[in-house]
Amino acid sequence: MKTSVVLLAVLAAVLVAGNFLVSDIGDRAAVGTGQAASFEADGAGDPAALVFDFGERLEQHRLERSAAVLARQQARIKARRERIRELRPFLDLPAGVSKSTLESIASCESGGDPTIVSSNGLYHGKYQFSPATWAAVGGSGLPSEAPEVEQDYRAALLYVKSGPGQWPVCGS
Repeated sequence: MKTSVVLLAVLAAVLVAGNFLVSDIGDRAAVGTGQAASFEADGAGDPAALVFDFGERLEQHRLERSAAVLARQQARIKARRERIRELRPFLDLPAGVSKSTLESIASCESGGDPTIVSSNGLYHGKYQFSPATWAAVGGSGLPSEAPEVEQDYRAALLYVKSGPGQWPVCGS
C-alpha cells in the first residue's frame, strides 16, 4: 500500500515537471519492463494517459493478488473438507465405551500424546498399541502416525472386543 502511495506521489511530481520529463521517464520505465511499445501506443506524451495506465495496472495487480488469496483459501477449505470426510467414520465410538474411559487409559499409557513411541519402539500412539494389535482392529501403518480420532476409535473397538485387559496397568 505504501509503495502505491509513493508511486502516485512520484507520478504527480513528474506531471508538474512537464510532458518532456514524463515521456522520458515513461520510455525508460517501459524499456526496463520490456513494454516500450505499449507506452508509445498508449500516448506516453500525455501525462493523464500515463497516470491512468498506472492506475489500471495497479488495479489489475490488486485483482490478481485477490484472486490468488481466494484460490489459496478455497484450496484450504477443500483440504479441510476432505480431511473431515476421511475422519468422519471415526467420530462415533462403539457402544459401551465412554470418552472418559478412553481418556483415562490414554492419560495413563502415554500422557495423552497421540504421536508418542515407547523407548523400545514396540508400542505406538496414545494407547500404546503394538503394530499387530493395531492391525487386528483394522488400523494400517503405525498408530503413532494415525490421526488421534482414529486412535480413539480403534482403542474403543479393542476395548469392546477384549475389555480393559489390553491395558493391564491402565485399563483397570
